[in-house]
Amino acid sequence: MSYHSLSVSDKLNITTLGQLKAAGYQPESIKDELRRNLITKMRSGEEVFPGVYGYEDTVIPDVERALLSRHHINLLGLRGQAKTRIARLMIYLLDEYIPVVEGSELNDDPLQPLSRYAVDLIAEKGDETPVIWLHRDERYTEKLATPDVSVADLIGDADPIKAATLKLPYSDERVIHFGLIPRSHRGIFVINELPDLQARIQVSLFNILQEGDIQIRGFKLRLPLDIQFVFTANPEDYTNRGSIVTPLKDRIDSQILTHYPRTLEIGKRITRQEAKVKEGQEIVSINEVTEDLIEQIAIEARQSEYVDAKSGVSARMTISAYENLVSAAERRALLNSEERTYVRLADLYGVIPAITGKVELVYEGEVEGPYIVAMNLVSKAIKTQFLQYFPDPEKLKKQIKNKKNPFQKVQTWFGEHSLDLLSDLSDKDYQNRLLAIDGLDDLVEEFHPELTGDEKFFFMEFALHGMAEFSLISKKPLDKGLQFKDLTDSLIAGMNFDDDDEEEDDDEEDFGGRRRR
Repeated sequence: MSYHSLSVSDKLNITTLGQLKAAGYQPESIKDELRRNLITKMRSGEEVFPGVYGYEDTVIPDVERALLSRHHINLLGLRGQAKTRIARLMIYLLDEYIPVVEGSELNDDPLQPLSRYAVDLIAEKGDETPVIWLHRDERYTEKLATPDVSVADLIGDADPIKAATLKLPYSDERVIHFGLIPRSHRGIFVINELPDLQARIQVSLFNILQEGDIQIRGFKLRLPLDIQFVFTANPEDYTNRGSIVTPLKDRIDSQILTHYPRTLEIGKRITRQEAKVKEGQEIVSINEVTEDLIEQIAIEARQSEYVDAKSGVSARMTISAYENLVSAAERRALLNSEERTYVRLADLYGVIPAITGKVELVYEGEVEGPYIVAMNLVSKAIKTQFLQYFPDPEKLKKQIKNKKNPFQKVQTWFGEHSLDLLSDLSDKDYQNRLLAIDGLDDLVEEFHPELTGDEKFFFMEFALHGMAEFSLISKKPLDKGLQFKDLTDSLIAGMNFDDDDEEEDDDEEDFGGRRRR
């Protein structure tokens, strides 16, 4: 029976070097270990990076090729593109347990000891050297690169306290206090935001990546460290805060470019997985249209002239927005002592704080202000998604003048009335106000006859917001909600079916159902 065919319990029963040899154990580098387990997963059809969506045909194949090639990896992409998540999932390509010399600081392999401590212990005890088992979770180390990170943090330094305690001179390597990288021997070491690391610190990584050497002050050390390095970097950092020095970049074997979700469906899948909807919030019912709108906000932000494209719009924005949306509806239900509630389109304006804190604005955006930019993004998302469920008012204007305008009855009602749709209205008041609008119920019935109950009221409100975005009616924010009313005469006059330069009859009706002068 081979060592790798042993069960976990059989392995954990091995407690000495002699028993380990008898079991047929042979040293294996971490890159070979990752490769072996990756091949096993791929042959069995098991998902290698579960929970990472949208990368099935792009990033994940690149990562798999890099691991098969035994490469160090740099994941290059904007914020919120699952770079760190991919690195953390590599843990599951490690063996569940590996043998380590007991008491070793450097996770020494019993058959290939690295540290002075392990070498001396094996020389003293031989096959009776005690062996412990290290779980794969303990073989993953992650460090966020910041300007204050030092060589001592990563590599190590002479420890005067250890020298005094052991009564050893500084020339003895046993006084070294090893940093994070040597302590990650036989593991995965991740440096997030690599460009933020000072250039002189990046230089200290040269030999480790190339030869496995480390240099600590005046010590002559050659420790053939066995580490799988994974770096993450944001292209924005190259101009804002620093860069990856060229010699280090040359020693990173594979640089893999990440990206944002390329479809709205993938974005929704990620948001659903990551959003933390707490116990008790199940009183809120959410429909797919609202989820689409949240993802559409991110799409609009990534295309906005006011948002810094180099900085990107993190997937964390839609996750936070989803959580805020649920909480906005929950808060309304609590204020009205309702046991359940259905999400409203106006709840979408409760996600503004999730947007303003997640987008970096260019100069023009700063002039507008983050709140105005966020409101505009919500408005654009509503306008885009409105066309998925109702006819395009812009195209209707170009059609023949006698064709029925489905929005006309609603517009006519707003010629004499206005509607204050407050955010904290009870469900009953909310529904009554929507039902009071002539033609609104009929409009939804015409295009979505299958809708009933709460979902139908949601679409009635959706129709109002969409009409406002296409300037069929006006929408104005109030302190506690929104006000819908008729447009000014000047705006109405501009909404004609025909070109301005064509002559019209005095009694001809315009798109809003009003007489033109």
